[in-house]
Amino acid sequence: MAKLKDRTKIAAENRKARHNYAIEDNIEAGIMLTGTEVKSLRDGKATIGESYAALEGGELWLINSFIPEYDKARHVAHEERRRRKLLLHRNEISRLAKAVDREGMTLIPLKIFFNEKGIAKLDLGLAKGKKLHDKRETDKQRDWGREKQRLLKKSVQS
Repeated sequence: MAKLKDRTKIAAENRKARHNYAIEDNIEAGIMLTGTEVKSLRDGKATIGESYAALEGGELWLINSFIPEYDKARHVAHEERRRRKLLLHRNEISRLAKAVDREGMTLIPLKIFFNEKGIAKLDLGLAKGKKLHDKRETDKQRDWGREKQRLLKKSVQS
């Protein structure tokens, strides 16, 4: 049996998402995976940097995520870039559909992780794309925050 700390690890993370998008809301969704996909996720080699979530036919799908084949199960391997169905309640899906249609928002996967029960989950972000000047402003604020911390630390030590 795996230790608890091993079961709550992050399998894949989209680090550029917070730089390229202004995240308005986070939603935790389940993912329909095959057995070899789960084992491959536990190895931590998946990438979701280029993936997105789309609404099709009243269902939510994760598109263009990369989960490599599991090395020890070559004869029953899965497709690496197949579409994966996301599991949410119907009212959550309709709320997301309204936000995407009316407000021009997009659904960005932020990370795939395993919860305390060992079940793979996807953290989705309801986001708006940032313009170049917004990205520069965010970088400027982050740099100023770091500089402020350095100055405060230096003044306390003196």
